[in-house]
Amino acid sequence: MKKEIHPQFKTINFTCACGATFVAGSTLQEDFHTEICSNCHPFFTGKQKLIDSSGRVDKFQAKRKKAAEAAEKKAAAPKKGKTSKFAKASKKSAEPEEASAE
Repeated sequence: MKKEIHPQFKTINFTCACGATFVAGSTLQEDFHTEICSNCHPFFTGKQKLIDSSGRVDKFQAKRKKAAEAAEKKAAAPKKGKTSKFAKASKKSAEPEEASAE
């Protein structure tokens, strides 16, 4: 191995926002601070805790509700559009002929 090209591996403290502290080896030069660890993460604790800093979940649910309402409204509305040539021909043949009766 070449000398002086690899980072120095040393022991540092990892500190979580919940207050837990771990000592581990790393190539970082200073202590590391994190927001979540195995002591406070819902997967490890079994407690369901939702971290929603900007209301993303509420925004998503509102967007989905609005889309569902729009889909229901669209399905309930009568369809407007072009009628086919076949439908037009059947309407003409169903109408009584007034000109021939005279």
